[in-house]
Amino acid sequence: MSNLVIPAPKQITIPIHGSDQEFPVRRVYCIGRNYAAHTIEMGFDPDKEPPFFFQKNTDNIDTTGEFPYPPESQDVHYELELIVALKSGGSNITEAEAYNHIYGFGIGLDMTRRDLQGVCKKMGRPWEIGKAFERSAPMGKLTPMSEVGNMEKGNINLTVNGEVRQNGDLDMMIWKIPEQIAHLSKFYDISAGDLIMTGTPAGVGPIVKGDKLIGKIDHLETIEIIVV
Repeated sequence: MSNLVIPAPKQITIPIHGSDQEFPVRRVYCIGRNYAAHTIEMGFDPDKEPPFFFQKNTDNIDTTGEFPYPPESQDVHYELELIVALKSGGSNITEAEAYNHIYGFGIGLDMTRRDLQGVCKKMGRPWEIGKAFERSAPMGKLTPMSEVGNMEKGNINLTVNGEVRQNGDLDMMIWKIPEQIAHLSKFYDISAGDLIMTGTPAGVGPIVKGDKLIGKIDHLETIEIIVV
């Protein structure tokens, strides 16, 4: 018999490519400004900034293929990203050890209420209202690292209604995957079930209802999202 005073929240999971298994999610970390061209287009200098992270909520993840345009915003942007899924963790992990903790990779979108995020930046407030809203993290299926390797390079590409909006390569990351894991583990006890959204290349921009977004990263299953 359960002694919980309310029903336990649902465990959020992500499906696995080619399998009926699912990956249970514990936390979602997102690195900011991790591609130089995107950093520049956002008005910052990529050569002078140490890595920084923010978080989305686990239940912001959505795998339905639909993105409902959120309330209280008139400027919602897409940001296509490689997702790293951890199978283990710890603290003070070295870069040399980092890949031992990875289960696999996937494709996701860091949807952003850019107008609300901009207000937060100007006022020196946290970004959650712009980043961690309902269904703000559309994601596709994960693929085990054993099938695709370490994903140090590969094309990352987003089209909106058939037009290329983002096009880059994973090797353009300022902070590589092992560096991200090592840095996070200095400040958090990272763990199995954690996801890292590894940043977005240049070309971010607004969406409207009816848009069709298709995100591709070499070797991973494509993600298709309809804005509703």
